Parts: sequence; C-alpha cells; structure tokens
Amino acid sequence: MKQMWNKTQNTVLVPHLEVATAFVDRGVGLLKRASLNEQEGLWINPCNSIHTFFMKFSIDCIFVTKDLVVDDLVENVAPWKVVFPRWRSRSVIELPSGSIRKSNVKKGDQLNVVS
Repeated sequence: MKQMWNKTQNTVLVPHLEVATAFVDRGVGLLKRASLNEQEGLWINPCNSIHTFFMKFSIDCIFVTKDLVVDDLVENVAPWKVVFPRWRSRSVIELPSGSIRKSNVKKGDQLNVVS
C-alpha cells in the first residue's frame, strides 16, 4: 500500500493511498464505496476534474500538478456535484470530507508518494 506525504509540512497526508491509473479504475473511482475512513484516499491519475454522481458520501479533493504540487483544494464535495477542470492540475486525491481542514494542507505544498 502506498502513502502520500506532505513534504512541505513533513506529515503523512494519506496513510493508505489507493491509486487509480487504469481507465476503468479512474472512471469508477469511489462510486462503489459506501464510505472512506479517515486513513484512506484515492489518487486518480491522470484527472483534472471530477463528478460525484451516484456517490453515497461527500469528499475533499486535492488537485496537484504533474510534480505533485498542490494546485487547488475543494472541500466537502457533496454527491451529485461536478468539480470543473483545474487546467494546471494533472491528478486529484480524493479524501474523506474534513481531511483538508484536519491535515492543514495548503496550495503550493509539495506532496510525495512512498510505498
């Protein structure tokens, strides 16, 4: 299992990071899940916009550049919403709602993925 670190703050952002790179995995995302616990997250790569149609819970989204620099933060995206493209972003990390506030992640933070 992978972890996502906030290198800028020297903290673990996501202890249990699932990665979706295949077309089908990126398309399904979290749709089949009933929830995410506070230790989990999904990194969809590539992806610069998301929708929460058919989802059962709200999420926080961290959009990052190809170098994993935080480009934008979108909190508490409810089911049946669309987050329009972030043109500088290459991928998105989907987290349980409230994770951005708890982790204190900021735009410009450098993230890192480790196994």
